[in-house]
Amino acid sequence: MQPAEKDFQQLIEAMPLCILLHDAQTKEILWANRAALTVLGFTLEELIPLKAPDMTKHAPQYRRSVGLRWLEGAARTGQRAIEWCYRSKQGEEILAEAVATLVHLAERDVLMVQFRDISREEQVKRDLKRTESRLRAFMQDLAEGVVVLGPGGDIRFLSESAARLLAGEEHALLGENFLAWCDDASRERLAPRLALDPPDHAPYSVHYHLQRRDGQWRWHHATCRHIAIEDDLEGHLLLFRDVTEQVRAEESRRQSERKLEYLARYNAMGEMAVAIAHELSQPLAATRNFIEGTSIRLGQQGEIDPSVAWGLDSAVRQIEHASLIIKSVREYVVKLEQAEQVVDLNDLLHETRYFISLKAQDAGVRLDVEPSTEPLRVSCEKVLVGQVILNLAFNAIEEMAGLPAERRVLRMHTSVSDGKARLCVEDRGRGIDAGAQEKLFDGFFSSKVSGNGIGLALCKNIIGRHRGDIWAQNVEPSGAMFCFTLPLA
Repeated sequence: MQPAEKDFQQLIEAMPLCILLHDAQTKEILWANRAALTVLGFTLEELIPLKAPDMTKHAPQYRRSVGLRWLEGAARTGQRAIEWCYRSKQGEEILAEAVATLVHLAERDVLMVQFRDISREEQVKRDLKRTESRLRAFMQDLAEGVVVLGPGGDIRFLSESAARLLAGEEHALLGENFLAWCDDASRERLAPRLALDPPDHAPYSVHYHLQRRDGQWRWHHATCRHIAIEDDLEGHLLLFRDVTEQVRAEESRRQSERKLEYLARYNAMGEMAVAIAHELSQPLAATRNFIEGTSIRLGQQGEIDPSVAWGLDSAVRQIEHASLIIKSVREYVVKLEQAEQVVDLNDLLHETRYFISLKAQDAGVRLDVEPSTEPLRVSCEKVLVGQVILNLAFNAIEEMAGLPAERRVLRMHTSVSDGKARLCVEDRGRGIDAGAQEKLFDGFFSSKVSGNGIGLALCKNIIGRHRGDIWAQNVEPSGAMFCFTLPLA
């Protein structure tokens, strides 16, 4: 069945799209469907005689000449589109998307203008643009970063603040693998969460260590949850912040606590040493008196057997030796006033030499001490700096234990360097491993299974407290040298 002309008219009348017919030559309005009349608020009889200024917003971009050029272009090319603002009979402005199409009818050529109200759409666009601008302004200065990661760790979205925290550009970071920047332990924590299928929508917290694009390693704390925004964006949303300074402060606090534990431990050891030295001095003195008394009685009874006399004299000499050791311990360990005093670093080396020689003798280590020919007067807490010297020397002796005899040599020397007093302890051991060089003075580093030294970290702390520097280096052909400097008084 072929629809009649009236049927076509009925179809157009029923369309929700607004339609106006203009004469292709004169551009006058010929007809309008019901939807157009309803939107514009005119009857057909009122609409036909109207001109562009009568039904268009008064603005430069909607002048009659602009409308005529648009319709003329459609008559010439067959179709033209434009954004046009009509004005209804009630004065309401209607922003519309209009398309003019040339149609050849039996009687004449007409321009069929189809338009639809896009005011609401434009308002939504403006609202969205305004919201987006506000969000960008808010997120730009956030201390936190926002990223969305795929199951494999690929970055699907990131905020400007996130790019700033990662030290990169947004466009360059999109698509990069976030997990590849984390250390192994952090990757092991994050990867199972991201790859979970089905995803866990419950929020969770995670702590990870990541290398920024500028090469710096930073600690982040993140709150994460899975999101799915229709077909636009799906993945794990990470709201993270940089907590590196907090982590370092916490580590520094733990280091300080460990240092205090060390100091408390060695303070207790010092008190114990003084107490033991005090308790031993009396039995030793009594023993010496008993031996001397025995010698006198034996002499009164007659001539003493030479071997007995030698044994008694040797016992007395050993007691005198023990007494000398105890006296030295008491003089050195006894609590002194904890205030700086001006001392000669050469004298301090001489005072500690006795204790070092005892340990070196037991280990079969030859001790070479070469003090500076000139005085090295420094301001320091004598006990603390003396303990540093002992610790460096004891470490060197233990390092050379078990090595061939020709390599068991400990050399200690003092000198002036760049206007500072310098003391060096040099051994011929195995040297310092490359991997241990950086952390040698950090975290109470030790290569020994057990030990009673105060630790290199505390040595560094003591020397730093005295405005000095401490370092270590390998020497040729083998061995290591530990040195520290103190400002000359």
